[in-house]
Amino acid sequence: MEFRFSDEQKMIRESARTFLHEVSTSAAVRQAMATESGYDPALWQRICEELCFQAITVPEAYGGMGLGQVELAIVLEQMGQVLLCSPFFSTVGLAVNALVLGGTETQKQQYLPEIAAGSLTATVGWTGAATAHSGGQWGCEAISVEWQETEDGYCLNGDLRYVIDGHTADLLIIAARGKDCKEGDTVAWFAVPATAVGIEREWQPSMDQTRRLARIILRNVSLPDSARMTAQTDGSKLLTQIVDLAKLALAAEQMGAAQKVLDMSVAYMQERVQFGRPIASYQSLKHKAADMMLKCEVSRSAVYYAACVAQEYLAECNSQQAVLALREAAAMAKAYCSDTLFYNAGSAIQLHGGVGFTWEYDVHLYFKRAKASELYLGAAPAQRELIASMLLD
Repeated sequence: MEFRFSDEQKMIRESARTFLHEVSTSAAVRQAMATESGYDPALWQRICEELCFQAITVPEAYGGMGLGQVELAIVLEQMGQVLLCSPFFSTVGLAVNALVLGGTETQKQQYLPEIAAGSLTATVGWTGAATAHSGGQWGCEAISVEWQETEDGYCLNGDLRYVIDGHTADLLIIAARGKDCKEGDTVAWFAVPATAVGIEREWQPSMDQTRRLARIILRNVSLPDSARMTAQTDGSKLLTQIVDLAKLALAAEQMGAAQKVLDMSVAYMQERVQFGRPIASYQSLKHKAADMMLKCEVSRSAVYYAACVAQEYLAECNSQQAVLALREAAAMAKAYCSDTLFYNAGSAIQLHGGVGFTWEYDVHLYFKRAKASELYLGAAPAQRELIASMLLD
């Protein structure tokens, strides 16, 4: 593995950093937070047209850039730093992977070019209400939607929760459990236009105001045969693949946010004067900042190691060894980055003193993102338990 960025990767990082720090300012984030959609469509179109980040992992055959998970992690790190409000994570971190890994050729030709062009947003939904009452399960046990074969195709019924950008996405990729199927053929995936008859969507307010979650209700949603995503009968395997890659994407965001709250804290400590000198000169506060920096560096190593593993996995996704390597690396990155962002955000509030959690300062936004992203796809203890179970097998 090569752990040094290439010239192209450095260019992507600098382009993302320069652009995002210019357009995703504190004022822009707060303005997007106040809208129901949760993002500025005009800014999203600028990202799509000027930088083409939405096409970063779309294969070249479908109009994309054909880059890999390392490049995606680079972009997500910068987005995490500025808490970018956009449908990027749901579309690229979730839906593109689902289509590339599980879509039929017809579906890939239909949807991926539209995503690459910036004219289509998408998301993935599989969790139901039981997720909140089952210790945060994010695997097949969380699937609540049921599918049933009909004369014309399929019928879906169920209630989806915690669907990122589910109320605004143009395309819904949904995992459903067969109502009267044999156990080995129970989980199937469907690509569903959000405008399909029988779909009700509503935004669900949550702690993290910089990322929207939605509830989606499906009542007798009729779909043609072409909506089923893959002939692969083991839909649970596809879910595991999607979740592993999403953990990596989320960890990259967390790592970028953790670095940002460290930078914000150091800048504040150098400006804040107490007893005649900047508080950055006090040794105990230096120790706190040093701990935060160490966690950021370890997180960065975990994320880019996992990204390299994911790159190899996508080249050899039929290899059981590659599957297990990705699962372990993604869980490791998600666990450490979840702990790091929560620690750094909490420490940043302390280092800012009484103003740390006031509305005027942005630290509280990172603290809320820290808690929300920690729980999404499983908190750190769940990731460590997964790693331990893999080591015992």
